[in-house]
Amino acid sequence: MTGTTPSDRRPADGSPVARVCVDVALPHLDRPFDYLVPAGLADDAVPGVRVKVRFAGQLVDGWLLERVDSSTHDGRLAYLEKVVSPEPVLAPEVARLARAVADRYAGNLADVLRLAVPPRHARVEKEPRADPAPAVTDPAGDGPTPPPGDGPAPRAGDGLDPPGAAGVAPPGVAGVDPRGWRDYPAGPALLTALADGRAPRAVWSALAGEDWAARYADAVAATLAGGRGAVVVVADARDLDRLDAALTALLGPGRHVTLSAALGPARRYRAFLAARRGDVPVVIGTRAAMFAPVDRLGLVAIWDDGDDLHAEPRAPYPHAREVLLTRARLADAAALVGGWTRTAEGQLLVETGWAREVVADRATLRARTPAIAPTGDDPQLARDPGAATARLPSLAWTTARDTLRADAPVLVQVPRRGYLPSVSCADCRTPARCPYCAGPLALRAADAPPACRWCGRVTAAYACPQCGGRRLRAAVTGARRTAEELGRAFPGVPVRTSGRDEVLAAVPGGAALVIATPGAEPVADGGYGAVLLLDSWALLTRADLRAGEEALRRWLSAAALARPAPAGGKVVVVADGALAPVQALLRWDPGWFAARELAERRELGFPPAVKMASVTGGADAVADLLAQTRLPDGAEVLGPVPADEDRERMLVRVPRSRAAALAGALHTAAGVRSARRAAEPVRLQVDPLSLF
Repeated sequence: MTGTTPSDRRPADGSPVARVCVDVALPHLDRPFDYLVPAGLADDAVPGVRVKVRFAGQLVDGWLLERVDSSTHDGRLAYLEKVVSPEPVLAPEVARLARAVADRYAGNLADVLRLAVPPRHARVEKEPRADPAPAVTDPAGDGPTPPPGDGPAPRAGDGLDPPGAAGVAPPGVAGVDPRGWRDYPAGPALLTALADGRAPRAVWSALAGEDWAARYADAVAATLAGGRGAVVVVADARDLDRLDAALTALLGPGRHVTLSAALGPARRYRAFLAARRGDVPVVIGTRAAMFAPVDRLGLVAIWDDGDDLHAEPRAPYPHAREVLLTRARLADAAALVGGWTRTAEGQLLVETGWAREVVADRATLRARTPAIAPTGDDPQLARDPGAATARLPSLAWTTARDTLRADAPVLVQVPRRGYLPSVSCADCRTPARCPYCAGPLALRAADAPPACRWCGRVTAAYACPQCGGRRLRAAVTGARRTAEELGRAFPGVPVRTSGRDEVLAAVPGGAALVIATPGAEPVADGGYGAVLLLDSWALLTRADLRAGEEALRRWLSAAALARPAPAGGKVVVVADGALAPVQALLRWDPGWFAARELAERRELGFPPAVKMASVTGGADAVADLLAQTRLPDGAEVLGPVPADEDRERMLVRVPRSRAAALAGALHTAAGVRSARRAAEPVRLQVDPLSLF
């Protein structure tokens, strides 16, 4: 840390004015402030470093954005107090991205920079610098692949036209085996475009059983062959481990780093510095990596963009998909949005022509997918009338039995974790509620007394307030109770559980029952012989705009782990086959469902067909902010609706073309309230993940 004393301060000779983003989370102060650079700090005070400045009489942190020759401020400028570190941690490209993200989400630049740049770890900065990763070498050439030449801005989907009538795939990319992408007509062309330094934008729907991590590694390797870097974001640690292994196997060690909040301060900052210094050309990680600095960025990619873990819970609440797509636009980079399913947002990219879809043909699809059957359609109900209400209908039971007899594992997906997460009176069916806080009662084990899921208090002597009954019955069955019941139904068969307490990464290929909650399904050696999707009502009846989309995402994620139908793989979904999400599962056609979902939302005026912002706070505070907001033409104010006991929520809806105007108006109104020191806070969210 370097600084100067007031007695020896004089302005630097060249570019003496520093524009600083001060780390103050007040909307009315969301702008750069000018400071003089002391001559003693002229060498260290470069754009991107952390600094200390005097602001409102206090010493506060900031980021130096740029050095200029003069200031537009008429008054006297204060000097920079200190350069915290000469390390320029904020890359110019990331600074531009952070400003764009703050504007899009009606937030402050300082809030976004806190997400983009991890906290400093001084000891890590002093460590010897690692050797840079070697350049990608083209075996057919004489040396490293040169960077792409300067040319016109890339077109959306450039280079994704399928091969010609003869079906000849484009030439292979150095170091990349294109055979993994040949199940998708546009796949090899995608790799070729990346290797040529172009910027294709693609929405990819993966086939069942696809090694998605290997396909992403192929895309990254092709990008490196084109002389550019890549950023890939996944939802959780399990996906990150798979992608890490795939990249290491293809590129070798030392070519990429992982960024995740779970790494700890030192490891995370070490990985961040390796990327910022240009020592590695590839960064992968969870949403912490969406702002990762990469030289000559050529590809941004996200896997499973429908997972809610991609949504940042801290202000201004950006979504990793939207941040990466903004990066692609600003950096003229390629973009790859992939998953087992397709979100409405992904479908909008396809329908507007911003991206091309990368999908398999129907013949390949039929060969790769398992046989999928519902239990609630008319033929099944005719054979088993109880299937309409049974938790494990005969079709599901016989499928599991036959699969286990064939010495293959069976995956059972249960939406709810725990033992009995909800119980009711056995006599009158009234839901059992806590007598202290009215929260739902649950049983944590067969011999455990009922306890409240909200306040945790035990109600051993529970009596129904309606009929006085003391016996309880299951209203919702969790994963642990399901494992217990199936263990009794199939004695001698190993039963494994995977959920919040212990998430399994993989299981052997022999006969076994694997009970997992959504997102915790382990991979089976050789694939599962059968997958049972239970309690579909728990997913489909959620009071959420994305209930059907989320149900299909979870079902496809589990069904993708089954063996293909020619190898005996089966999937049984306990649901009515006439429902749209079930139809999409039966046909393995997430694109059809996404198009249908987007059309319905467009008709009803819901995101992503329109832009929405939520304003949450006390009733008076919400009314005050909206009164200060100069809403753009065509804006509709919906609500209020209760958010919790003390707060309400208002929604503002505008056409997509007015999104920037809405965000700017809300940010300006928030600035008016913060300038007059309004006591009650209001939370602003643009494109909230949930509207209800």
